[in-house]
Amino acid sequence: MGQRIAADRETRPLAEVDGEALTMRVTLDEHATVTGWNTGAEQLLGYSAAQTVGRSAADLLAEPIPAQDLRSLAELPRWHGKLSVRHRDGRRLEIKVLAHHRTPETGTREWFLVSALAPQQPRPSDDALVSWSFAQSPSCALALYDTSLLLRRVNENTEQILGLTEDDMRGLHLDEIWDSSDADQLAQGLVRVLETGEPQYREHFLRAPGETREHAWSTVLSPLRDRAGELHGVCHTAHDITEQYWARKRLQLIAEAGRRIGTTLDVMRTAQELADVTVPELADFVSVDLLTSLDDLPEPPPEGVPAAGHLVLRRVAHQSVTPGIPEAVLGLGDVDEYPEGSAPVETLRSGRPAVHRTTDAAVVEWIARDPARMSRVCGLGAHSVMTVPLTARGTTLGVAVFIRYHRPETFRQDDLVLAEELTARAAVCIDNALRYTRERDTAVMLQRSLLPQLLPEQAAVEVASRYLPAGARAGVGGDWFDVIPLSGARVALVVGDVVGHGIRASATMGRLRTAVRTLADIDLPPDELLTHLDDMVARLSTEQESAQPAGRSSEIGGDVGATCLYAVYDPISRRCSLARAGHPLPAVVSPDGTAELVGLPAGPPLGLGGLPFEAAEIDLPEGSLLALYTDGLIESRDRDIDDGLHRLCHLLTRPAASLDALCDTVLADLLPQRPADDVALLLARPHALDTSQVATWEISADPSCVAQTRKDAVAQVEAWGLDDAAFVTELVVSELVTNAIRHAEPPIQLRLIHDKTLICEVSDGSNTAPHLRRARTYDEGGRGLLLVAQLTQHWGTRQSTQGKTIWAEQTFEPVPPGHF
Repeated sequence: MGQRIAADRETRPLAEVDGEALTMRVTLDEHATVTGWNTGAEQLLGYSAAQTVGRSAADLLAEPIPAQDLRSLAELPRWHGKLSVRHRDGRRLEIKVLAHHRTPETGTREWFLVSALAPQQPRPSDDALVSWSFAQSPSCALALYDTSLLLRRVNENTEQILGLTEDDMRGLHLDEIWDSSDADQLAQGLVRVLETGEPQYREHFLRAPGETREHAWSTVLSPLRDRAGELHGVCHTAHDITEQYWARKRLQLIAEAGRRIGTTLDVMRTAQELADVTVPELADFVSVDLLTSLDDLPEPPPEGVPAAGHLVLRRVAHQSVTPGIPEAVLGLGDVDEYPEGSAPVETLRSGRPAVHRTTDAAVVEWIARDPARMSRVCGLGAHSVMTVPLTARGTTLGVAVFIRYHRPETFRQDDLVLAEELTARAAVCIDNALRYTRERDTAVMLQRSLLPQLLPEQAAVEVASRYLPAGARAGVGGDWFDVIPLSGARVALVVGDVVGHGIRASATMGRLRTAVRTLADIDLPPDELLTHLDDMVARLSTEQESAQPAGRSSEIGGDVGATCLYAVYDPISRRCSLARAGHPLPAVVSPDGTAELVGLPAGPPLGLGGLPFEAAEIDLPEGSLLALYTDGLIESRDRDIDDGLHRLCHLLTRPAASLDALCDTVLADLLPQRPADDVALLLARPHALDTSQVATWEISADPSCVAQTRKDAVAQVEAWGLDDAAFVTELVVSELVTNAIRHAEPPIQLRLIHDKTLICEVSDGSNTAPHLRRARTYDEGGRGLLLVAQLTQHWGTRQSTQGKTIWAEQTFEPVPPGHF
């Protein structure tokens, strides 16, 4: 480039070279008035510039030009032909004229006429010029073949490329001069030119015998004919288009990178996409390492890369032209320390890419500290290294290292620019993936913290559960499940699904789960519980809609929706009461191994408001199985929902070592590797309490029967082997039965339930709920419930269609079976 600029500075005007005596040059304005006249024109026509400038050019013509021809000339950009002009001495001259219709810098249109001073005929020296131009042409490689396709002539460029002189090659065929598959293809092209008489065009990327590196060539094989059209040979012309070829390849690689990098929000996969795109097009080996300081941080560190000391990096991707990636000294996910002064560390600190030879100090010191890395580099013959920082949004994330050892060309500046462009694209995608991963991890942590960490112990059902968050693109959602122990040894089973994904859905799920537990604690029937939950979801939707900033997209609006299935199982009656709000039907497997969906009334999704919910009761004999789940388990883009339900019922009937194993079987068969939606699955195998574990007495509304009732209760407790609980049981029964007789209505019933705990229940026909109060010093009553609350671990009340039940629960050390 510097030589060309220097040559431009030294160039003289053409007028100084030819002395303005080689040709006639005349300029005319649009009215055919002479505005310019050189010495060549004076020599040709005998008029001086003073005599012609300002005159009409028509005065110089031997005969006028027809007006019609002048009008047509005015539209032409150029004209050539013969003009008859009059010499100053009166002679008539026929001269050849080339006229250019142009607009010079003045902006005024004019005609520029040129003519040779005398008729020019070919000179003997012209043949020498042709020969020299052929031999010395620097723009292309030329070779001439006769009709036998034997080489006759080549130019100097061809001699340099092939490393042979013209005399060395004359009389040989192309495939004899150059022994390669590429030469065979070109030789076949020469044959086709002779056979068809049509030129052949090819592009090659290869290394010729005399070259030190591969070049791209644009090759034209064209027939050589005489004036009569007879074919006398073939001309082989090859233009070096290496720069254009690499420019196209770089553009293609950039376009390919835009298509292939960033297809997911997975950090390691995105980094691997960068490595896959650049090998082998740019490098023979690529590694991508990220700073470990980015691990487990909510945001990248504001201070960036430390100013001194070694840096710890984690390998997240690598790729090689050699199978097995023998260059890699680290496995994916492994961590390594890069020493101060090494090429990757210097690039990370400076934030600028760099090209190194393996003999540079920054590379030598780096690999010398690691014998494994030293042996790989030396053994493979690596010779050129590029280090490019991964930087996005002003934060340095890591470094990409590009190495060449298979390809002999070293990295150049344009390779560095390309690597920087590709790495910058990947860095933005990796940063997006990191940010998404942090947000998703936060949402997953929130969601998992809101789900039950450990299912509570209870004897009514054996349970197993699974929760799977959605794939990376969807993010976490609002699916949840719960197992809630209820009074009377009963248990509530819940599965729900909040519409949407992300932290908002998880937070809403947490609020709904808390609400369900609160409503379950007051022992509401399933249909009433869903009614209260429906009101709450409607209020949440209104609150979020009111809190939404003005002008915000409705997509991020405050609408809240959810589905829910609530079931209550009683191990004494072996009945299960269920109600659903827009949720998929549960499945039941009977003891004989047949599976079917439970026909529940179709309640509306939560949040619609004003629509009723209906409950249904089913028998759940011991040995059966109840399956509750969310729609992510059965719905799929590739599968019809009915097919999903059919497969679920079939899978639930498969033999399994445990409920946990059955959960794994169901999920493995029904779900893809990355489910598109959250999935919650809850399996429950009901157990029934034996009649020997339950004792029931009908109590008359006579205060005198309280004493006998106490005796009966104590006798039953002692029969169960719970002597230590006899005193508290006697007191609880006395207080609860007495209160029922005094303040409630018949029928009155006492029930003792012996399971993992001892439960005392007193039912009556009144709907008035008792409340705990502190009696004053001289009050004769009011201390009963306070004593019950102090002496038992749990107590409470529940309403029923016939009245209410007050219960109290004692815990005790478990007694081995058969010892009570």
